[in-house]
Amino acid sequence: MSQTPPDRLAVNPNSPFYDETVLERGIGIRFKGVEKTNVEEYCVSEGWVRLSAGKTLDRAGNPMTVKLKGPVEPYFRDAAPESEAAPEA
Repeated sequence: MSQTPPDRLAVNPNSPFYDETVLERGIGIRFKGVEKTNVEEYCVSEGWVRLSAGKTLDRAGNPMTVKLKGPVEPYFRDAAPESEAAPEA
């Protein structure tokens, strides 16, 4: 698997940008330098995120979302930078 997260990813299984293997690995999102935990979908190249708006659901039972524009920085949660890796004995 690549060390860089995909350009676009969604958590909804009905989306064409859904990727179960990437989501299982664990991905984090920094939006405008702030860690976000309620991201439903993001696109780095277009510079936007969709955040769930509380516990509100639409008619189909999907979370209501708000689309915000700004710098998006996805990263893998399990990937430790080489400089922080445990030293060999």
